[in-house]
Amino acid sequence: MKAAIERGYTTFILGMAKGVDIWAAEIVLNLRKKNKDLHLICASPYEGFEARWSQDWQKRYRKIIKKADYVKYVSPEYSPACFQIRNEYMVDHSNLLIAVYNGEAGGTRNTLNYAKKKDIEIIVIDG
Repeated sequence: MKAAIERGYTTFILGMAKGVDIWAAEIVLNLRKKNKDLHLICASPYEGFEARWSQDWQKRYRKIIKKADYVKYVSPEYSPACFQIRNEYMVDHSNLLIAVYNGEAGGTRNTLNYAKKKDIEIIVIDG
């Protein structure tokens, strides 16, 4: 993230999934304390996405949502496609994709493939 900031990136879009997304959003918010030019956009699949998580994860998610510069719920409610819609939204609004990826099939792989088709620069961190 710091390398992206050094390259001039100031807006970060996070998909708000439990784990790396939440962690990365918290990093952006912490860095924003020293750099007011940084912006956080939360791209959540749907409102209430976090409702079945543990209380700790819900608290972290909701704290981030409150502090975000913009929150985009990409679907009005859960649907089988809402996660792919969220991922495409993030790519469609980005010039650089930073992904933590372990090589397995799933949403991250689909997002990487979509970004390649859109000719978006990609940085992969081994997960």
